[in-house]
Amino acid sequence: MSNRLNRLIQSYANHISLPWMKGLANEQRVLFAVYHKEDELKLRARVEEFRLATESAGHPWLELDITRLFSDWMAKQKYREDYFEDPDTLAPKYKTFVRQSVEELAERIRSQADEKTVVALMGCGTLFGFASVSDFVTQLAEHVPGRLLVLFPGEFTNNNYRLLDARDGWGYKATAITADN
Repeated sequence: MSNRLNRLIQSYANHISLPWMKGLANEQRVLFAVYHKEDELKLRARVEEFRLATESAGHPWLELDITRLFSDWMAKQKYREDYFEDPDTLAPKYKTFVRQSVEELAERIRSQADEKTVVALMGCGTLFGFASVSDFVTQLAEHVPGRLLVLFPGEFTNNNYRLLDARDGWGYKATAITADN
């Protein structure tokens, strides 16, 4: 078992068991569980431990796995073959992809979550190169009445998040949970 993941799960369990403040802005209700990209498969095998920690703290759990989100969306596009021949023509569609995807996920959240629910977002790494995780999370957080837990394969340094060791990162006011908290 990964010692890093053990510490990350323990950090998450400690954080999620704290009383929740009310009246927070959307971005303040977002939690990023940051882990090494090499631990992706190990983390997926242990997501159940995050769920158990959440439920032990008295919160319902709603898991949203977006791993296939882009490929499923692309399969529905009328001109998908043209996009593969000339990928630059797809760039203007990325915002549409994010908006439509968030709308679909928001429907699930509305029907299955309340202000006590932790909505766990898995598969963010699959957005790399197609959409901004920051933009996606910002839009999705508007629809989460409780807490949004983003399982994030990357790095967190000085309030800067970097997905999959990307060159550029972004600042975000979410709470970072790491193996070192």
